[in-house]
Amino acid sequence: MKSFLRKIVLGAAVVGALGAASGVAIAQDINIIAVTHGQANDPFWSVVKNGVSAGAKDAGVSIDYRAPETFDMVAMSQLIDAAVNQKPAGLIVSIPDSSALGPSIQKAVAAGIPVISINSGSDVSKSLGALLHVGQDEYSAGKAAGEKLKEMGGKVAICVNQEVGNVSLDQRCKGFSDGFAGTVTVLPVSNDPADVRAKVKAALSSNPDIDTVMALGASTAGEPSLAAVADAGMTGKIKVATFDLSADFLKAVAAGDAAFAIDQQQFLQGYLPVVFLANYAKYGLIPGGNVPSGPNLITKEKAAQVVELSAKGIR
Repeated sequence: MKSFLRKIVLGAAVVGALGAASGVAIAQDINIIAVTHGQANDPFWSVVKNGVSAGAKDAGVSIDYRAPETFDMVAMSQLIDAAVNQKPAGLIVSIPDSSALGPSIQKAVAAGIPVISINSGSDVSKSLGALLHVGQDEYSAGKAAGEKLKEMGGKVAICVNQEVGNVSLDQRCKGFSDGFAGTVTVLPVSNDPADVRAKVKAALSSNPDIDTVMALGASTAGEPSLAAVADAGMTGKIKVATFDLSADFLKAVAAGDAAFAIDQQQFLQGYLPVVFLANYAKYGLIPGGNVPSGPNLITKEKAAQVVELSAKGIR
């Protein structure tokens, strides 16, 4: 029995040594912190978080995902400061407001913490010291959407913005307006779907010339906009498109009740930075520039293929 136990202990020691030699033990000591502006009630950010978790599992590192309960830049800057004090091996941040968050991000860089930005802030990421940005160019994506909806015959539109002041969403509306080249009015709303539905319905009632609705988030604004159009008895007559994906909005696209959805592949926005920072910590390897995760227009022909993955929190 003693001999058998000695063999088990020896075997465990050999496995441990091999693990250390291969870098597995080192990877397990790598802690990465992600701080985003994503709100708890927004399904978009749950997909980002799923990507973060998958990246940590595949890279063999630990991850701590944090976000303020509401769109609150003061609270978010405090979360970044708290993360810096913990001295993680890497920091992932979204940058919806560089003026509010820039000083905290620069503190991280000054402390020697590698930073990768995601989702928003591609235009300021490098100047704040981030290694790179993973996301889509929001203005270009908005312009592509505007051009497509113009091609579909749109002339008078509203851009439904659930976070006015979020630079990325403002860029989406600006790009959409420039690409659409018609009449565009920004409609400020909250993240409450009932509020979105009511305000879009009121906008349609006050201006019967509106033929296009551009929403900036599938679940928070796109689905309620579709409901408002249905309330007005205009399903299929008013073109509704959205940034990002949700299973229900994609079903509407597949049925011909919505024009398209813009996929920025936010799963990759969570997944890739974790893998990049893990490899940077272990081997000093990092891509040489920003990584575009989108845009990809999901039209009727593609929608059915994406519905299942969207329901699983991947697309």
